[in-house]
Amino acid sequence: MKQIKGPAIFLAQFIEDHAPFNNLNDICKWAAELGFKAIQLPTGDERFFDLTQGAHSQDYCDNVLATVRKHGLEISELSTHLQGQLVAVNPAYNEMFDGFAPVSVRGNPEARQAWAIEQLKLAAKASARLGLKAHATFSGSLLWHTVYPWPQRPSGLVEQGFEELAALWKPILDEFDAAGVDVCYELHPGEDLHDGVTFDRFLKAVDYHPRANILYDPSHFVLQQLDYLAFIDIYHHRIKAFHVKDAEFVMSGRAGVYGGYESWINRPGRFRSLGDGQIDFKAIFTKLTAYGFDGWAVMEWECCIKHPQDGAAEGARFIQQHLIRPTDKAFDDFAAVETNTELNNRVLGLNIR
Repeated sequence: MKQIKGPAIFLAQFIEDHAPFNNLNDICKWAAELGFKAIQLPTGDERFFDLTQGAHSQDYCDNVLATVRKHGLEISELSTHLQGQLVAVNPAYNEMFDGFAPVSVRGNPEARQAWAIEQLKLAAKASARLGLKAHATFSGSLLWHTVYPWPQRPSGLVEQGFEELAALWKPILDEFDAAGVDVCYELHPGEDLHDGVTFDRFLKAVDYHPRANILYDPSHFVLQQLDYLAFIDIYHHRIKAFHVKDAEFVMSGRAGVYGGYESWINRPGRFRSLGDGQIDFKAIFTKLTAYGFDGWAVMEWECCIKHPQDGAAEGARFIQQHLIRPTDKAFDDFAAVETNTELNNRVLGLNIR
């Protein structure tokens, strides 16, 4: 068995316009002091990582790595969640998602999509220069507005939607394949890839591309009432990245999985800081370790109650306490005897005359 690495932290929710959260050096120092061993690095803010430079300049990547390693950290993955979202946007969401893109392509869905696709291809090259093996992103969505089928979906709509999504992603997946990096889709409500069935549909549409993989985040499955432990049993061979984020679902007589348009704090399903929710992380770490997952355990903070800095400090300790060092021996090795074919034959009742 292999060992999960950690703890790591996804920086996206911690970036701000004041120190130590406004530049790579200072935020790395802060993360290291909390006990983290790696950062998952978002690429939507050039103060932290410039994808164009990262794709084309080894010197730039070496300098970024030197800054990170100066604080005893590594980079677990680059993240293009925002750019991945823009690979596929239904027109119903054009204006709301425009803020994810640079001003130069806002109001122009075609230019915005081309920019997003190019960003993903740059991320493949940059990941290779950084020596990374996995990349975190979203799939985007053409179908999400039809997730609850009323009015009834037109015949063939879902199949056509996944074919179109696959056509957008195949060239990107090929780019990552050339770079030797896995694309890890965070299965997330709002994305066309949001559960096991939708991932299966996509996987079939991209001809089971070897680089089409999963960022496993159990919190999104709790909110969908999906069995997050059985999911590992089914998809462990495609799980190549891991977000450690807690959540809870408290049954209500007034709202369900859709949340009634309430704020996060008033929803039946909501994200919590590590250890404050309902997720059985002992079982998750056990299963992932047993299946040989050796990627990073990356804390993502999205709690609707606790302060992010408290959640981060507690999260580093929480992950450290859940890491499992795999055993290199069986508990009953003390009673083992050397292989003896004749003895085994006698025990089995074979070749006895």
